Amino acid sequence: MPTCRRKRVVLTEPSDALLQAVTSDPTREVYYLEQTGEIFETYEAYAARMSFYRLRQFQCEVTGKSGLDYFQAIDSERQEARTMHSRFSEPLKPAVLKAVQWQVMGRLDHLVEAVYDRFKDRYFKDERVLVDLSGTKYYARVEKVYPPKYSSDARARDAHKDSASSSTSSSLEDDAPHIIGGDLKVPTKDANVQDNPTLYFYWVHILELEKDKSHDKNKNATRTTEKDGKMVGSLMEVQCGMMSRDRLSFSKSILRRFIRDCVDREAAVASPWTVKPSIAKRYGVDSVMPEETRKGVETIKKGEIDKRKKVWEEKEGPPTKKQKKMTAAQEERVKVLAAAAEKREREAQEKAEKQKLAKEEAERLAAEKKKKKPIRYPTEDLDVRIADKDKKAGMKVKRPVPSRTSLPFNVTPGTFESFLMGWNFLVVYGQPLHLSTFTLDEFEHALRHTHPEPSCALLSEIHSTLIYNLRTVAFQRHSALVSLLRLKDEADQAGRKDAKFGVSIEELTAAMADVGNNWERVPLRHTEGREGWEDALMGCLKDHATITNFPRLQEILTRLLFAPEVPLEPSSSSSSSRVCTPSPASLTHRSTPGEQYYTLPPEDKIAILSFMCNMAISSKAIHGHMESCEEQLTSLRKEKIEVNRLKKQYLEEMNTRLGETKDETSSAMNGVDQDVIMQDSSELSDASESGHEPHPGNTTKKNSIRQKELRLKAQTTAHAKQREAARAKQASIKQALSEHRRLDEEVNKLERRLEGIEREFRKLLGAVRVKALGKDRFYNRIWWFDGMGSASLVGSGGVAQYGTGRLFIQGPSEFDLDFLEQRKDENVEERRREEEGEEGMLGSGDWAVYSDLEELDEFVAWLNPKGHREVALKTALTKWWVHITAGIRKRTADINVSAKLPEARRSARTKNGAGYDVTREPYMLWTNRRAVNSS
Repeated sequence: MPTCRRKRVVLTEPSDALLQAVTSDPTREVYYLEQTGEIFETYEAYAARMSFYRLRQFQCEVTGKSGLDYFQAIDSERQEARTMHSRFSEPLKPAVLKAVQWQVMGRLDHLVEAVYDRFKDRYFKDERVLVDLSGTKYYARVEKVYPPKYSSDARARDAHKDSASSSTSSSLEDDAPHIIGGDLKVPTKDANVQDNPTLYFYWVHILELEKDKSHDKNKNATRTTEKDGKMVGSLMEVQCGMMSRDRLSFSKSILRRFIRDCVDREAAVASPWTVKPSIAKRYGVDSVMPEETRKGVETIKKGEIDKRKKVWEEKEGPPTKKQKKMTAAQEERVKVLAAAAEKREREAQEKAEKQKLAKEEAERLAAEKKKKKPIRYPTEDLDVRIADKDKKAGMKVKRPVPSRTSLPFNVTPGTFESFLMGWNFLVVYGQPLHLSTFTLDEFEHALRHTHPEPSCALLSEIHSTLIYNLRTVAFQRHSALVSLLRLKDEADQAGRKDAKFGVSIEELTAAMADVGNNWERVPLRHTEGREGWEDALMGCLKDHATITNFPRLQEILTRLLFAPEVPLEPSSSSSSSRVCTPSPASLTHRSTPGEQYYTLPPEDKIAILSFMCNMAISSKAIHGHMESCEEQLTSLRKEKIEVNRLKKQYLEEMNTRLGETKDETSSAMNGVDQDVIMQDSSELSDASESGHEPHPGNTTKKNSIRQKELRLKAQTTAHAKQREAARAKQASIKQALSEHRRLDEEVNKLERRLEGIEREFRKLLGAVRVKALGKDRFYNRIWWFDGMGSASLVGSGGVAQYGTGRLFIQGPSEFDLDFLEQRKDENVEERRREEEGEEGMLGSGDWAVYSDLEELDEFVAWLNPKGHREVALKTALTKWWVHITAGIRKRTADINVSAKLPEARRSARTKNGAGYDVTREPYMLWTNRRAVNSS
């Protein structure tokens, strides 16, 4: 039976309702599983069972193969069973099954061992065996078996040789062999004494010579001789010492498989092994347990239960019973046993106490070792503490407090974030939107612009390009109208007022009817100053906005279409005023979006732009641009790999040439020194020898003079060659140095190209996803938005450019705050007060900014590179430090240039105030160089 998770699979029995339906409703339809014979009442049960059988979690009980489904496991078991039954000796099967019937053994392996030991030297009639005759083995078949009573009577055995003899043959057949030896209830020693297997004699019929199974070429193959030919077909008498069985037909492994396939056992304690009824019937094994055997099994079972009960009582303590009066000897024995038990218990307690002390000591030593173990940096930032020696060395403990007041529109929660998101979207996607870049300051001042005349080109271009983009996004006609009418119905049902600024929804929808109806066909030409963009904006909101995706829709539409009875006096200094336009108590007169847009408070303008940017993200132009950026990023990655490879190649070549140049220079210097020494020595020798003039007439002296002249000539020639070689070496050194300089220039070019690739990579990556520079130890996120999308960090001529010119800090997310709160044992809140300051602690959604270089330097000095997050943040800041500081300096310079008499300019009440010209503001001087004229 296949197993699933080491448990046998039990087939599903039919329910009681199905069994009753056999008689009451025989035509009832059921679901039948043919492979297992199971019957199911519903298809769901049938399908569930079939799905269970199809899972590959079953195991073949015979072979142990796993990862099979139920039907594969069944097939495997059947195939193995057929193979096993065909190999196992057929005459041996009844004897083995009778031996294991009703045996009480805990493990199957023990039963297999017992059966193997009993039957390895016992053979039965018609068995196919191997007979060893003088070292040669023959296959044979057992013809007759003679019990031990015939062992000393050879004439009686010979009398049975002739199978035709009737009386002797019948008497031999009545003596069933191995009756006692095959009974496992009889101990092995007694069985061998009463039924010794070595005293059995067997008449065997020689069938054939055993085939040679050796594959060793050095061994001589067994050849059939004349003697072998005479042996085949003969009948001879043998004993068990000369006989054996083929290992394929009888071994412990095949015996184990045979017994496991034929027997079964209940799960109760000391349950006997029983042969399966069908197999017992086939081989004539008694299926009814004899009374004597039953009593023996019950005795064993009772003994096992008592044994377990005794073990349990010794563990838990015996139940209290009234003890009988004991004799003196029994009392003495009990005292001795009690003393011994007490001694053992005391020794066990002492041993347990020693083990406990040793364990505590080991834990203490392990804890000390763990404390002494040095921390490997970088590690978790919150685990890093500033030591006293670091404080004495000048390490900053408190982070410089970032400014919250210098952030524009940061009074209302969420407004600055929407403002920053809108600016980032417009700058990053400036190319597909056909919009030139502008700074965050220019965007802020444009939103504060309150003069219809002169109009702000930046506002008109931004809204016009978004309107053109939203024409390609699917929309639903009059979605704002439908949403407002639903809001009116809900207000009527709830008994609420639906008016905003004194204007009801009915009045608002009536005013909306005639404004911006053809917004998707209005030509907003750049040459005409995008005239009519306010009405087109109104139409865009009518078809794209709902109360769901634009919660402030009713309020903003009311402000665009209605004006107060007394017009609000606009502020003359729109660029520097930080005070929002006060909300009117009531709006009574109808107006137009062109007149009323500039009276909107900056929060409403930011809400409109934020909504339009969110809708424009789904446009085809933006998606196409993002895909193009992804492709360019891939090509840049490949180019960066190639440039780095080429740079590494140049550096290796430079190092090689530098080493060669050093070797040549040293060898050239050594050659010059040797030349000088040789020249000096030759001159000295000539001088010393020229001091003695030869004697006239002395021929030997003349010969010596001639030899000296020849030697001097040879030395002069050698010196000339050496000088020529030195000049050649100097020339090669000069050439190597020039080649080194050329390679150095190439490396510098490649480094500049890598810097350009990094800037391009930042621009393209910013168009796909905007990522923070990193996080500090308290999970505050650090943002730097310059140089992304259509913006650039370096202008023509290498001039620094900026978008924000600042470093922003965003408070930790709610998830990060939850993580910080979980570290209660470290008192993170108190540490934040100490290292961030009460005023510097940012909550979720809070923003602050560093706009001064000194503050930024202090912040970088505060970062601790021993933490994972802060070392990554410091690395990112170091990578872009030149551009970050250049942008801050450039912004500071621009502010100082444009800030002329700020107090006087703020005090002017009208646009014609003395000394004030709004058209000279930087945001009014901005022009859209990427504009595309549309008809």
